[in-house]
Amino acid sequence: MTVLLLRLDGPLQAWGDASRFVKRHTRTEPTKSGVIGLLAAAQGRRRTDPIEDLAALRFGVRVDQRGRLVRDFQTAIRRGPGKPESMPLSYRYYLADAAFVAGVEGDRSLLEGLAAAIESPVFPLYLGRRACPPSEHGVSLGLHEADLEEALRTADWLARPWYRRQQGRTVHLELVLDAAPGEQDTETVRDVPISFSPVRREYGWRDVRRAQPVEMDNPQGRSDLDFFAALGGV
Repeated sequence: MTVLLLRLDGPLQAWGDASRFVKRHTRTEPTKSGVIGLLAAAQGRRRTDPIEDLAALRFGVRVDQRGRLVRDFQTAIRRGPGKPESMPLSYRYYLADAAFVAGVEGDRSLLEGLAAAIESPVFPLYLGRRACPPSEHGVSLGLHEADLEEALRTADWLARPWYRRQQGRTVHLELVLDAAPGEQDTETVRDVPISFSPVRREYGWRDVRRAQPVEMDNPQGRSDLDFFAALGGV
């Protein structure tokens, strides 16, 4: 199988799958719908264009640098005939200083086209919301001949030096994958894009599993954290 790996790294990210009304939440890791939206934007697909081929790709993500949850709020005024009307406050949640390796697995010819599009995108790329551009390092981590889990397990660790110094000498990176049919201990999320049409966005359900974390050596880490971990502490 062929896998396209992606670097999802930036000052702010937002990966909502259940936002309603004035509260816009984010999950703690990238969503499949958000990443499919990024790939569609790179290819220049309009919101009303078909996306079935992208939605069928198998998806997974590794949490390389867990971000901090931050909240912002926005105000708005509706102008029209008569006195301007103040709109309700809108709260938006983001992940700050997070880094992830995401991967999509599927047909090589489709992934080759996506890899080329990411290098020269038609529309700007963003990490979940338009206010969240990727870092200067770029998004594509290239094509890999491996299955999705193997590719995510063997990819280089993307955490920044300051983050590595705060961790122990051994770190365990969370790994979340599309579940295969019949797998046990899965979580069902409404995160498969059916349509991005602004008139009626539609999402389907998918099963995900949290695999055995990826163990990474961290020579820059703190030895005292490993000592307490060995005792069962924090």
